[in-house]
Amino acid sequence: MGTAGKSIQVIMVNWNAASQLSEAVSSIAQYHNGLISSVIIIDNNSSDDSLALVEALGVLPFRLQIIRNAENCGFGAACNQGAALGNAEYLLFLNPDTLLHENSLVVPLNFMQEPENADVGLVGIQLVDELNHIARSCARFPSLGTFVAHTLGFNRIPIFGHLNMHMEDWAHDTTATVDHVIGAFYLIRRSVFESLRGFDDRFFVYLEDLDLSFRIHQAGFRCVFLADAQAFHAGGGTSHQVKARRLFYSLRSRLLYGFKHFKSWQAWILLAISLGLEPLSRVGFALLRGSRGDVLNTFNAYRMLYCDLPNTLKRALRS
Repeated sequence: MGTAGKSIQVIMVNWNAASQLSEAVSSIAQYHNGLISSVIIIDNNSSDDSLALVEALGVLPFRLQIIRNAENCGFGAACNQGAALGNAEYLLFLNPDTLLHENSLVVPLNFMQEPENADVGLVGIQLVDELNHIARSCARFPSLGTFVAHTLGFNRIPIFGHLNMHMEDWAHDTTATVDHVIGAFYLIRRSVFESLRGFDDRFFVYLEDLDLSFRIHQAGFRCVFLADAQAFHAGGGTSHQVKARRLFYSLRSRLLYGFKHFKSWQAWILLAISLGLEPLSRVGFALLRGSRGDVLNTFNAYRMLYCDLPNTLKRALRS
């Protein structure tokens, strides 16, 4: 089936992505294949020249819209903001540190248009790095045991590798139905996105895509990873700039996910282990590596988490 009459709206959330953002937009312009109706950039109060670099690109083969937020409203909220500004049949949430290849759009769109794939709500593709290595970008839905193994560092020990939610045991060299594909390239039907009310903005950043993938699964749709299409993904984005705050948001999102999708008693166990045992585990592993920086980042992240705990629990217990 052809792609005529179908369109994709690309939403990119930017926070100090520097030249990565303009390079990503340039790759979309190069490989849009007539499928892009618009590219919407939601800027979360960046302080660098990333937007100026995009504006310097000049005329583009699609409508470019830039929204400047007065504050950083978070990734999920910004994605929802961008999705509300168009009406294309498909939404592609694309990270600024991603570059499209020639088949990045045509292959997944054709796949989703096949009648036998009407139950596919979400598609991801192969993501490769600078060395052309295929990233292990898919994941299984976590359980309490998965999160506990992570909080205590057991997943770093080879014999406990099966407790890792990331599908590192699979080479990502075949097309497969999976639980979750990474949000760096997240192609979803607008009808599915809107029926599920988009991303849950309680997740400021991290796991908002996993949460949506889980709800897509609950709604009866499949998530498919396509091995015959590729895009470049640098990985890490701009989050390396703020390591302690990155860890804080990761810890908080994990707690939010647990309270939202686990049984109540499981969520409270996760909270107790996260606040009591995990700091010791993280500091211990950091000391074994001889990384004083990681020790300091761990202390700062947990200081933020303890201070924010009332707000975290308020968010977590909100229906």
